[in-house]
Amino acid sequence: MSAAAAPRRRIVVIVNPHAASIDARLARIVVGALQSRYDVDAVATETPGHATGLAGAAARSGADAVVTIGGDGTVNEAANALVEHHVPLFPLPGGSQNVFAKMLGIPHDLVDAAQRLLALDDDWPVRHVDVGRVNGRAFTFSAGVGLDASVVERVDAHPARKARWRQLYYMESAAVVLARDYVVRPPRFIAEAEGRDPVRGITVLVQNSDPYTYSGTRPIRVCTDVSLESGTLSAAVLRRTPTLTAPALAARLLSPHLETTNARKITSLPAVSALTVRRADDAPFVVQVDGDALAPMDRAQFDVLPGALPVLA
Repeated sequence: MSAAAAPRRRIVVIVNPHAASIDARLARIVVGALQSRYDVDAVATETPGHATGLAGAAARSGADAVVTIGGDGTVNEAANALVEHHVPLFPLPGGSQNVFAKMLGIPHDLVDAAQRLLALDDDWPVRHVDVGRVNGRAFTFSAGVGLDASVVERVDAHPARKARWRQLYYMESAAVVLARDYVVRPPRFIAEAEGRDPVRGITVLVQNSDPYTYSGTRPIRVCTDVSLESGTLSAAVLRRTPTLTAPALAARLLSPHLETTNARKITSLPAVSALTVRRADDAPFVVQVDGDALAPMDRAQFDVLPGALPVLA
């Protein structure tokens, strides 16, 4: 059956107008192009967390798919509504990195990605991928505690600078947070996984897939033995502040030939189904999920839902 003769599917397009790479005019053009093949309802987010409600409403209304135009935060919010649901997700890139879209092989250019959606087979190739969770909040690719989360928290507090400077603002924030909080008396965390000895460190990174993130098109790899279909998580614990070895650690993160998990100050916890992280002094702490900071919590309980998120691939 040809695409023209196939039944028109209904999709709900959730647009985050405040995402880093969103051009309002281009977004309208993309929505118009999608209307050539699909019945499209386009809705815009208004506040943080709004995409979760919009995606849930789309699923309940009988939509055939939810499409996001935004960054990884928008994707994360939509995914939280669609976990263990029959309605698939297709993330169109509109953020600074679009990590999850890259992991799915979706082009980083918005127009090219829309063409991919328009060219899908009539039977729609749905792929079921794992999602990680922390205290019940789903994440699609990574979460972090410690230095990683503190940097995200600082970046999130200044959205205009984030949108304007993008990766440069992350780098500047990392330098500020490292000097301010991690040189003299850094916070100490304890990571515990079943069947493993507890590991103490200043930062814990948890991945639901590989890579951890991207710098442009270059993958940043931290954890090992994990994929969107592995059924497990992988974690890495930075045990000490890398003040003197930060350049070497950065080189490992950016190099396709050096494994970060071999660094002397990092302990790897691959293939875990559950992980608990707390501060040694039991103080509340921030966790980041897919690049967004959550409210402070006393304990972070990580687990994984294998194959729980349907996506169009």
